[in-house]
Amino acid sequence: MRAYGVSRGVALRVFATLQEKGAAEPAPGTRWRVVRSGQEADRRPLAERLADVIKDDRLEVGARFPSTTELSTRFGVSRPTVTKALDKLESAGLLSEARQGKQRTVRALPKRTESPES
Repeated sequence: MRAYGVSRGVALRVFATLQEKGAAEPAPGTRWRVVRSGQEADRRPLAERLADVIKDDRLEVGARFPSTTELSTRFGVSRPTVTKALDKLESAGLLSEARQGKQRTVRALPKRTESPES
């Protein structure tokens, strides 16, 4: 808003109009996100998407988990955001605790949640 010299109210009205047209949507944390046509985004919480890294990268128990920097680049979010999501995985028992000079490792594999076939 500061860069374009518009007030918060003007910005909110613009995003409301964009939402009506399907070009924007509310994002967690009272922010807005532009919806680009032809681009499908994963709307799940970051902690769930990080748990999928174990499965997608075929990591086994004891394997090194990617660094915070790698994950922030991979998911397009800030390192503090990744750290908060990793803390949730640590408390769930999926990852070991990270310490200075020691990388996180996989402690357990996430449980599979498959939908029953009809």
